[in-house]
Amino acid sequence: NTAKVFCLVHKMDVIPRDHRDKVFEKRKSQIELVSSPFAVEYFQTSIWEETLYKAWSTIVYSLIPNANLLSQRLNKFCELIEAEEVVLFERSTFLGISHATNKSRQNDRYKDAHRFEKISNIIKMFKLSCMKSGTGVVSMEVRCSAFDAFLYEFTDNTYIMLVFADPDVKPAATLINIKNARSHFQKLIGSM
Repeated sequence: NTAKVFCLVHKMDVIPRDHRDKVFEKRKSQIELVSSPFAVEYFQTSIWEETLYKAWSTIVYSLIPNANLLSQRLNKFCELIEAEEVVLFERSTFLGISHATNKSRQNDRYKDAHRFEKISNIIKMFKLSCMKSGTGVVSMEVRCSAFDAFLYEFTDNTYIMLVFADPDVKPAATLINIKNARSHFQKLIGSM
């Protein structure tokens, strides 16, 4: 069978930490009794922490055709343009669906396991502000002493964010690289 079944066991934050795994396993056992013959992927979630974002990102990623190939190509793109990191976000939800970190440039900046959720929330808030004023988000640039980040519409269903530590990277060159890669990734991702 090709159906994918996901189960988010929610409100895990109201259960004391030292009992969560036991309660979660009990819920899984109860669900497995009625879910046969399907293999179910389970997530412990809460709206008060990153678990819900991570669960939904994992679910969306698993539904992408050619997900492994997408990841490989994103890594190659990251390496070719000498970015520190490249992240693909789903267009409407801004869930992170894939990312690549340049292995030769990796440093302590990438140790925050929740950075994609944080970035997603910042972008969603910016997008909401734009919508309230009757505009939309096509691109965004953030420059600071440690890095430059560029966010652009990418494919029909995604935005792409590129992070560079090199202050000499020019937005125009970044935009050319994105335009050159867009059709390739559109074919790869398809209508998602």
